[in-house]
Amino acid sequence: MPPAAVARPPGTPGKAEPPGAARPPRPMPPQSAKPAPTARPAGSPRPAPSPAEGRPRPAGPGQAASAKPDSAAAAKPRPPVAGVAGPGGGGAAAAAKPRRSIKVPLQKPLGQILAELNKVTPEHLQEALALRKQRGGAIGAVLVDLGYCEQADVSMALAVQAGMARVDLDELEIPPDVIDKMDSMTARSYNVVPIEFDVGRLRVAMADPTNFRALDELHMLLDFEIDAALADPAAVVRALDKYYAHAESVESVISQLDQTAEWVVDQEESIDLEDIRAMSESQPVKKLLNLVLLQAIRDKASDIHFEPFEDDFKMRYRIDGVLYEMVPPPRHIALAVASRIKVMANLDIAERRVPQDGRIELTMGGKPVDLRVSVLPTMFGESVVMRVLDRTQVELDITKVGLREDEQRVIDDLIHLPNGIVIVTGPTGCGKTTTLYSALSAINTPDIKIITTEDPVEYDIEGLVQVQINPDIGLTFARCLRHILRQDPDVILVGEIRDLETAQIAIHSSLTGHLVFSTLHTNDAPTAITRLLDLGLEPYLVTATLEAVVAQRLVRRICMNCRAEFEPSEGMLWDLQLTPEDVRGRTFYFGRGCEQCNNTGYRGRTGVFEIMYIDDALRDLIIRGSSTNVVREEAKKRGMRMLRDSGLMAIYDGITTIEEIIRATVTDQ
Repeated sequence: MPPAAVARPPGTPGKAEPPGAARPPRPMPPQSAKPAPTARPAGSPRPAPSPAEGRPRPAGPGQAASAKPDSAAAAKPRPPVAGVAGPGGGGAAAAAKPRRSIKVPLQKPLGQILAELNKVTPEHLQEALALRKQRGGAIGAVLVDLGYCEQADVSMALAVQAGMARVDLDELEIPPDVIDKMDSMTARSYNVVPIEFDVGRLRVAMADPTNFRALDELHMLLDFEIDAALADPAAVVRALDKYYAHAESVESVISQLDQTAEWVVDQEESIDLEDIRAMSESQPVKKLLNLVLLQAIRDKASDIHFEPFEDDFKMRYRIDGVLYEMVPPPRHIALAVASRIKVMANLDIAERRVPQDGRIELTMGGKPVDLRVSVLPTMFGESVVMRVLDRTQVELDITKVGLREDEQRVIDDLIHLPNGIVIVTGPTGCGKTTTLYSALSAINTPDIKIITTEDPVEYDIEGLVQVQINPDIGLTFARCLRHILRQDPDVILVGEIRDLETAQIAIHSSLTGHLVFSTLHTNDAPTAITRLLDLGLEPYLVTATLEAVVAQRLVRRICMNCRAEFEPSEGMLWDLQLTPEDVRGRTFYFGRGCEQCNNTGYRGRTGVFEIMYIDDALRDLIIRGSSTNVVREEAKKRGMRMLRDSGLMAIYDGITTIEEIIRATVTDQ
């Protein structure tokens, strides 16, 4: 059977040819149809054909010229082309010369740099090299393991190896105007020294070359481009003591601001956006705000308040739950301070009519600090409050929140339940979030999936899936909770039960085998039952899912450095509804005040708790619709310790004072 014919493309004249059939040779194209020569740089010589290759045949239309040499010719080395300029020069003689190699500068060995910096001796270096030859590893790590140098020395040597400039601060005389670019508290917090300033660019000497985040934050705080140079750590300390011997305080900066009226602004007149931006970037305002932030973090403040009034401008800190007023700055810088904070928080400085929320991330003294910014327009300007979230000041340990031994055992049982609802209740700022975070941290293991919904997410905890609620786009607790159930969680934290829909989904989550933690705003534990029923929940659903309610308060601890005994008066005992006979043999304490506690007598806070465990007797009362007082009395009979009773035990233990317990709790719950 003859082979199948191969069809030609459509429109091609002629018949189909069988495969393998020889085609007649194509006619050579006319000379005029010769393809245009390839463009060549002007002045370059025309290459001559190689003898081994011969003259190439011209290609027909649509057919590329073959550049493939014969196999015999390809095996031979190609001779130099006459007249073609080589890398070393022109002509055949130049082509015969060997090519020049490009020399790449080699980095100095790390050990050699450490020796030149007088951090190790040659003998130590030789010993470390011999040890590295045996076990491997980096020479810097070997020297540190042998104890011949510190990790900071290795970091410095690595910076030198990478080409970072080094300065000798002892030999350098820094101009006063450069020192004035950075206040004392900022320089000491970041352990840097300004050494040079030129057209918006500040060069600083630092001891830690790996602290790149500090450079970014200095750029944000000072609004300069920041360059870094390497300096000896001891030289940095000496330079700080030399140039910042008289530390600048908030009071001194405010006194300087009092002498100028540069930012005097009438609240009723319109202000140009460029003027507002210039105010926010002015050096005195930056210096004041940096000092305020650093002092607040140093004093462990939880909130910083900037409040404009008709005739004055107040700054206040909240430390251990109590507000303290600072030296008030001049009224005319209120707009400049608010604008500077908005710039740092990436908010709209031109918008002064609506509230705004933002966030500032800093690292102070090597510690990460998160500032939550809230801007609220008022009659006399914008009130700004910054919540200071210093993770290092909060121990997320359930054993260190103030629970007594018997309370600790109850909480341990609750957080290891397979399902159910546990509610923590109390007013704003009573430590509910810290208690819940601590409870979750205790069960945060690889075999348990925990998802939280919060408004806002205050602390980022590794191992937890945390969701930020955003009502503006419809991401509410209820909507988020519905989708969380599809994520296969074991434990769920609902930031707050605010409405019936959220409460119903929380109960549904518990009934389907999840352990749910949440919060409510009530004064004590029994009132939480009434609150849930008022939201519209059925009593049988509450009794089927609710396992316990924990009420708590925060009270200030007595400073252990200045704690002293005292004898309370009858009036103080009467405020506690006690008599001298009730406290016979008891010892009471107070804080005299010292430098460690800023002369307040208190340092830190602890919790007092009221835990109502829901058992069958309380469930029967809830089903019958009993009042809050009936539920409270029954819970007390079954062992619930009231907030006031927990406070009295803290007084007797010398942890807090009578005044603190009277302030935080009441007798008739």
